[in-house]
Amino acid sequence: MKDYAAKLYKTKKWQDVRNAYAASKGHLCERCLAKGIYKPGVLVHHKIYISPENISDPAIALNPDNLELLCRDCHYEEHFGKKLRYHFDEYGRVIV
Repeated sequence: MKDYAAKLYKTKKWQDVRNAYAASKGHLCERCLAKGIYKPGVLVHHKIYISPENISDPAIALNPDNLELLCRDCHYEEHFGKKLRYHFDEYGRVIV
């Protein structure tokens, strides 16, 4: 996590938004579900990435329309453009 984002992610407001969003998606990864795969979503991702310039803008940082629930694999692929050489099971344990 980037230093400037840590403050946001510790706020009750963000935690409430994050938890409500995950619940609204049935706690399933949205990208996997679109492929017919049922995998737990564990990270609420900002579609428009937060930055030092927009982190204080609730339309970016707290807007459910800017969020997507992802599994660890999809989140990694989003940020690094490649698949992991390993994957996670439904309990977050590494599968080699």
